[in-house]
Amino acid sequence: MPPTDTIAYKILTAEQFAALCEDRFPGAPVDIADGYIHLSTTAQLDETLRKHFAGQAGLVIAAIDLTALGGALRWEVSRGGQLFPHVYGALRWSHVRAHMPLAWENGRARLPV
Repeated sequence: MPPTDTIAYKILTAEQFAALCEDRFPGAPVDIADGYIHLSTTAQLDETLRKHFAGQAGLVIAAIDLTALGGALRWEVSRGGQLFPHVYGALRWSHVRAHMPLAWENGRARLPV
């Protein structure tokens, strides 16, 4: 049974975020290679940041409204057997509920509100 999360997070470079703001975001290189857009739940976000974005500056976290994705959202097994939200389709500015530059607080990423 898929999780009941209604918000997940997309980690973006400043350039990718600018493209998303203009509804011209094709996905990050890994998204394009894999054929879907990778998102992380609240519980998965810090590990995703440490594993795939360590040392990168200028990152933005966008909170994505999963309920707005409809049939484009699929929960699929990935890292460590966890179910991750994947978007098979376009990620649009209208899907973004909040965003902010990456900031750490007490060893955890602050979430956009």
